[in-house]
Amino acid sequence: MSPLSLRRWSWIHKWSSLVCTVFMLLLCLTGLPLIYHHEIGELLGNEVEPPALAAPQATARASLDKVIAAGQARYPDKVMMYMSQEADQPALWFLTMGATPTDPKFVSIAVDARSARYVAEPPIEGGTVMAFLFHLHVDLFAGVPGKLFLGAMGLLLLVAIVSGVVLYAPFMRKLAFGDIRHGRTARLKWLDLHNLLGIVTLVWALVVGATGVVNTLADVLLQYWQSTEIAAMLEPYEGQPPPARLAPMEQSVARARALQPGMQVRFIAFPGTPFASAHHYGVYMGGDQALTARLYKPVLVDAGTGLVTDQRTLPWYLTALLLSQPLHFGDYGGAGMQFLWALLDLATIVVLGSGLYLWLKRGRAAANKAGAAAPVRDTAAAPR
Repeated sequence: MSPLSLRRWSWIHKWSSLVCTVFMLLLCLTGLPLIYHHEIGELLGNEVEPPALAAPQATARASLDKVIAAGQARYPDKVMMYMSQEADQPALWFLTMGATPTDPKFVSIAVDARSARYVAEPPIEGGTVMAFLFHLHVDLFAGVPGKLFLGAMGLLLLVAIVSGVVLYAPFMRKLAFGDIRHGRTARLKWLDLHNLLGIVTLVWALVVGATGVVNTLADVLLQYWQSTEIAAMLEPYEGQPPPARLAPMEQSVARARALQPGMQVRFIAFPGTPFASAHHYGVYMGGDQALTARLYKPVLVDAGTGLVTDQRTLPWYLTALLLSQPLHFGDYGGAGMQFLWALLDLATIVVLGSGLYLWLKRGRAAANKAGAAAPVRDTAAAPR
């Protein structure tokens, strides 16, 4: 590599790193506890656990209409918005209810999926420590603009990683891999450690950085999908009044399940919510494996008749989004993968912190050198 090309890559690496480093440090620090958000939630008492039931109740499944009735008995003045079920908690249904189908001040309750009895009301999301860290990590409490800003910082991180790899090859020609030069300046030691950890975490940082950028586009991609494919699925109902009476949920979901026998119901949107329509239930099916459980397939069911009206495979951009989420947090491979993600996150914190330290030390060294040279130049230039 020519000296000119090396200087260009060095400039790109320096400024792309400097601009995004503080924000990437923030994301790594907040992302570390989020890797263990379920475990921390349990320790803080924020996770809802289903009650223990004796057989045969332990394996029974209550009608979805009875589950809904339990929620409406708890809040008779509210309407159903959503009901969902986690892949690792099949014994619970989480019901979201509000004054209207789009009420931002909704409530969420957990109902036993086996007995259709009220279990608990999880803490309000915004009032928990993990919720604070999540919003700080996802959008800096700035909504969509905050997400897009962090996405831009993620792109700069990818540029910094690629430019760092380009600079690493000529730098390591005179050193063995992993060599840390001791007995010299602290700055040189940190430079070697920065380069070593940067290469070790290279693939992980690329994966987490790229998936993080994709995740910041979630709202934009969902809005585009709703305005294109979902709108096309709802064209036959345009101009028609909503149904006066809703069809039984158990019957409606059974028809959706019959069309997707290898999938499980993960999420149901009620009429009037953004993920359905004024005329439909939106039944979102997921796979039965750790990763495929995140890949939803929407099935629209006429809320008046209980008949399936349309079903489609998600477009490629939403598939990429849903696959990027578990890869980003490493929460689909069990405790081993969580531990690996945590170690690599800590290593990346060291890489980012050492990069900032090296830049500050270099700036101070240059300032001290300039200050020491100034009197010499003044003396030489003074008249005799």
